[in-house]
Amino acid sequence: MSTAILIILDGLGVGGAPDAESYGDAGCDTLGNMSAHVGNLNIPNLASLGLGNLTTIQNVPPVTSPKASYGRLEEVSAGKDSTTGHWELMGVVTKVAFPTYPNGFPDELVAEFTNLTGYGALGNKTASGTAIIEELGDEHLATKKLIVYTSGDSVFQIAAHNEVCSNDELYRVCEIARKLLKPPHGVGRVIARPFTGISGNYKRTAYRRDYSIDPPKNMLLPILQKNKIEISSIGKIYDLYKGVGIEHSYKSLNNSEGMDKLKSLYNAELNSGSDVDRLILLNLVDFDMLWGHRNDPDGMAIGLEEFDRWLGPFLNSMKKGDLLMMTADHGNDPTMPGTDHSREHVPLLAYLSGSNRGNDIGIRKGFMDVGSTFADYYKCYDPTEGKSFLSKLMD
Repeated sequence: MSTAILIILDGLGVGGAPDAESYGDAGCDTLGNMSAHVGNLNIPNLASLGLGNLTTIQNVPPVTSPKASYGRLEEVSAGKDSTTGHWELMGVVTKVAFPTYPNGFPDELVAEFTNLTGYGALGNKTASGTAIIEELGDEHLATKKLIVYTSGDSVFQIAAHNEVCSNDELYRVCEIARKLLKPPHGVGRVIARPFTGISGNYKRTAYRRDYSIDPPKNMLLPILQKNKIEISSIGKIYDLYKGVGIEHSYKSLNNSEGMDKLKSLYNAELNSGSDVDRLILLNLVDFDMLWGHRNDPDGMAIGLEEFDRWLGPFLNSMKKGDLLMMTADHGNDPTMPGTDHSREHVPLLAYLSGSNRGNDIGIRKGFMDVGSTFADYYKCYDPTEGKSFLSKLMD
């Protein structure tokens, strides 16, 4: 039995994308700028793996003998949203960006949404999710109209107080919206944004749900599945891939819950005596949702330190020959103006348990090299344009 793990530190970019300026993201460096802001980042386990070799991180110097192989991934798809990043990690290059709506959605689209769902709509503009529920929450409760908004990403977000819509009812509405939003209005995701609270103190709950557009046929996960690789996901990954190729899905409400679930899954598989090869996918969404989008570098630093404390014992528990890769799907610099994703290189740390040391695997042109390396690890056919770096992990 071999187990490979992919942890996506959602939004944790390392700066330097060559086309950042064209996306309005010149100067963004999520990890570097966040660490400069907090001044004393304490992440010894990530440092020992080589994270400080990727960008200038305050208090995290480069190491000469890292425990993991390290590099940067350069996105080749058009866009900087979660769906695009996750798809590219599994071999799908999005050549035409999903549509965005900086001036809100067309009136006829909102009218059709109202007709199909039976709910009116408020907002219909680009907004911060926390700001718009404070702005429109009272009117929403009074009128029972849903709050519809977007961001710099390709998303159709629907916010509803739990006194207006139960979670299940909001999910039903989002499923209707997902069916409605086809090309040319094929947004990457419809997102349910439930909230609670009273006037002046509305709070989003942890029960968001993402409804991705259908992924293309050439994604790597179904190919791994056909080769008897058992694939499990934790967090929002199942939604972003629309379940394609994933056998077992586990919800997590926050980073801590996701890390705990990964540990229990890995240990259960380690002790099961099964001879089935497995791939576990984990998204740690708090880096993006709670700290990147809310311009909270201090919160991001605390979250990264919490992850680092969890990581050390987990690395020590890994069976020889098992593979752990850590990366991100885009950047989300909490120190920059605005609250949207940023076009950045993302980190790549690849730890092959039992190997003597890591190697510099450079700047990889395309996130799909991660998927290709998993295909190589499991000795599966790889139809993607990616290039495996597995041999570099074994030097």
